[in-house]
Amino acid sequence: MQFRQYSGHLTIALGIAAALGTLSITPTAEAQEEGASGALEEIMVTARRREENLQDVPAAVTAFSSEDLELRGASDITEIAQQAPNVTLEPTRATNTTLTAFIRGIGQQDPLAGFEQGVALYIDDIYIARPQGALLDIYDVERIEVLRGPQGTLYGRNAVGGAIKYVTRRLGDDPSFRAKASVGTYGQFDAVLTGSLPVSDTFRVGATLASLNRDGYGDNLTTGADNYNKEIFAYRVSAEFEPSDNLLVRIAYDKTEDDSDPVAGYRVAFAPTSNIPVLSDLRDTYAGAAQNVSTSGINGNQEVESEGVSLSIDWELNDSLTLRSITASREDYTESVIDFDSLEVDDFDAPVIYDNEQTSQEFQLLFGGDRMNAVAGLYYLDASAANDFDVVLGQLGRNLFMTELTSYTGGSVDTKAWSLFADVTYDLTDDLSVSVGGRYTEDERSADIFRAQYLGPGGSPFFGNDAATLIAVLTDYEAKRTYSDFTPRINFALRLNDDASVYAGYSEGFKAGSFDPRGSNFVTPEAERGFEPETLESIEVGYKATLFDGRARANMAVFFSDYEDVQIPGSVGFDSDGDGFNDDFVGAVTNAGAAEISGVEFEGDLLITDNLSAQLSFSLLDAEYTEFIIDGVDVSDQRAIQNTPESMAYLGLTYTTDLFNGSLAINGNLSYRGEIVQFEVPAPIIDQDSYTLYNLSAVWISDDDHWSVGLHGKNLGDEDFKTAGYCFGATGSCPLVLGLEDNTTIFYGPPRTVTATVEYRF
Repeated sequence: MQFRQYSGHLTIALGIAAALGTLSITPTAEAQEEGASGALEEIMVTARRREENLQDVPAAVTAFSSEDLELRGASDITEIAQQAPNVTLEPTRATNTTLTAFIRGIGQQDPLAGFEQGVALYIDDIYIARPQGALLDIYDVERIEVLRGPQGTLYGRNAVGGAIKYVTRRLGDDPSFRAKASVGTYGQFDAVLTGSLPVSDTFRVGATLASLNRDGYGDNLTTGADNYNKEIFAYRVSAEFEPSDNLLVRIAYDKTEDDSDPVAGYRVAFAPTSNIPVLSDLRDTYAGAAQNVSTSGINGNQEVESEGVSLSIDWELNDSLTLRSITASREDYTESVIDFDSLEVDDFDAPVIYDNEQTSQEFQLLFGGDRMNAVAGLYYLDASAANDFDVVLGQLGRNLFMTELTSYTGGSVDTKAWSLFADVTYDLTDDLSVSVGGRYTEDERSADIFRAQYLGPGGSPFFGNDAATLIAVLTDYEAKRTYSDFTPRINFALRLNDDASVYAGYSEGFKAGSFDPRGSNFVTPEAERGFEPETLESIEVGYKATLFDGRARANMAVFFSDYEDVQIPGSVGFDSDGDGFNDDFVGAVTNAGAAEISGVEFEGDLLITDNLSAQLSFSLLDAEYTEFIIDGVDVSDQRAIQNTPESMAYLGLTYTTDLFNGSLAINGNLSYRGEIVQFEVPAPIIDQDSYTLYNLSAVWISDDDHWSVGLHGKNLGDEDFKTAGYCFGATGSCPLVLGLEDNTTIFYGPPRTVTATVEYRF
């Protein structure tokens, strides 16, 4: 369907938005303070590198305040996708803390080295280059901003699809302390302690400790461990030095340790070799990889550690000019047990190690004048991403070779990138402004890839099995490529009156090419040449209004994107000995020819009475490949855009009232998401049909703001919804079959949960 064919849907949506123009999805916890003024509070964001009212930002931005997140009991950033239009945030298959993120149909499904994310994640303006450890738990947060569409003229790293900004709470001038405990179903017990102390008039320190624990939603019937449990310990320390009114120095360090048990998916088919039936509970598993010899190289261990340190300096040179420096270093290490077959046997097991490091430096020069605001910057990133994994096809190996068959893949991809960017906003008149920006990016990728097949129990030599017998080398190369591009942006904003404005803009996005660590230069020689960059051209038109004397807010955006050379990581089966069975697979990154993505997004908020507010958001999206060439054949009609529902909607009601020397806020909401295709090749067995989640929360806050008590019910309809899957079996028309047990597994989101919280603060 071309964009002109989709215009009928857009016209309908625009009509609905005009009729409903009094509703929004903006933070509802603000309603606790709205009654006194009879109007919605302003929402302040820094989407354009300066603090301003959300209604004045001519772009599609959703902001979540800490109060709003606390009211709804949001535990991690995936929950904001229930409310933000055209946003998908999910855990990556067998982990709690690796993030899969898509905005407007653009993202990255595979967390392997060599693939940079299409959605940029920032923690306090620090770009997070890898998805491991990027599924952030929500604590000690000031706000979260979601920016949709290409970003690059204002932010350190260019992003094709959009950006998510996680902004932590700043240290105050007075001593403060918070202690929060949460208990809930499935043995949940969370504790978060936060404090800050002004050591002097110019120096402040602060720290946060978080222990987040939960039993599994299911059981591992082989090992006795939990399935989908949570065991995370995290802390953050920071210090701020402000020797004068024009200089602020902030240093911060954070670390997260995730020791949750391995997560295994639900088998959808009978295991013909092991004679194991399909389980009745969708979150139970027979996965035995953690205790099999196949993962002995990492002792069957599952853990993720991530940490980072940053130094930010803001120096106001004068009333108009500020120089900013952001220096950061981050690293993460993951040992993971992936049980593709989800059975006790080692039909298809994989121990995996991810090891990532990054150092970045950003300089910004910000100018603010009467009619002009500008930012110019220089950004440098030095990053290394490495992964090592064994693919153990134990049963197939024993059938063919009388011992286990292992395929080892070791790959590292180094990135050295620098860019220059600038963005200028100028008020042509009191009501009309124009923003012009541009970014030049140069990325150098260096790869060192090795793949080989081995025989013998215990995996490959890399994972400690020195007795393994080498039978074939499939990949062995080092390569380097440099990619560069210039991406411009232009935007016009017109204020119609004091309460309404429209804007129209054009922007481009760029993501450099790289090398697939699973590719085989012996099987497919083009793997050594790497894959090409992808680019995006986007047009966006928007409308923002504050209505009914500030009691309502309505924001809408319509966009069309032309997506070229889309990077699609995939795998193809490989029969090394010609016996008719796939005994390995190789990576096959496709630069799909082209895709078109268009849609409409609406967010709104209405203060119905001083005590009752309503919130609405919805999006309609049409995304399709217009060209997808494989072996010279266009198969675009057989491919689909991943992780992108054609429609979503969110509706919430918040009621506030005085109660027991405090205020009580009750929020009920529903979140609808349309059908989702997990991979570029539709596979109904793992793809998710449309579904709706129902949530209900109640939070009481004392008048002196020292105490808060909450009760949060999530997924009250107990909906079983799929978040990811592996499709390696004959059942479900999977594109690739590996192993002998019909290995297709599905991962599910949380079932119905109820959590009670209590917090003391001063």
